[in-house]
Amino acid sequence: MHIMAFSFGFKDLIDILLVATILYETYRLLRRTGAANLFWGILAFIVVWFLVSFVFQLELTGALFDRIISVGAIALIIIFQEEIRMFFNRLGARFSSWKIFRKKTEALEETASRQQILEITQACRHMSSTKTGALIVLSGEGSLKEYTDTGEWLNAEVSARLIENIFFKNTPLHDGALVVRHGRLKAAGCILPVSKNQDIPQHYGLRHRAALGLTEKTDATCIVVSEETGNISVANEGQIREVKADELFLVLHSSTPS
Repeated sequence: MHIMAFSFGFKDLIDILLVATILYETYRLLRRTGAANLFWGILAFIVVWFLVSFVFQLELTGALFDRIISVGAIALIIIFQEEIRMFFNRLGARFSSWKIFRKKTEALEETASRQQILEITQACRHMSSTKTGALIVLSGEGSLKEYTDTGEWLNAEVSARLIENIFFKNTPLHDGALVVRHGRLKAAGCILPVSKNQDIPQHYGLRHRAALGLTEKTDATCIVVSEETGNISVANEGQIREVKADELFLVLHSSTPS
């Protein structure tokens, strides 16, 4: 009688950690798109397939499951091509060599950045006090061309007065998003993707959902001023939270590239 020896080494630990990380990131991605139940369904199927093929070694049933797995993998790639693209886009933005090895900006650039954030903060504080709805996008490292192309091209200097004029209720551009990139007001009236996450609180309006939708797909930071309450919210990496007008500058300065 042969007794199967079981050994657990460092490579096994790394293997388990990698699988756990992949499953966790997949769950986070599907949860943001409102497909968390699908994740649990796929995970349950994989567990059953593993038991059938490797534990109980049922050849006929295992062969059937193998065919389903091979076809299902292709089907999932087709169905979730947008989510897969989003995942690799965020992964590339996070680990790009330019981001890893870049140095801090020089003092002059830092001063300019602070001044631009100050102008945006000032505009948001005033719009908050007057309950003027606004949606401002602060670009990260990823390109937002597909969204700026949907709006009106500005390429103007960052100015609090100009920002307030754009979101004034009687202007034709106040309903869309204002995109700020490379220290310039690039485009206004831009159309953003709306988040499909079903866990978003009901009191959030279309601007909040659009801010979440964009930050789920890109590394941008979005500022939302509520037209109903005047509250200011900041969205980043698919998460949104309300901030006080007095702390908005510090929040933006810490979340935007220096």
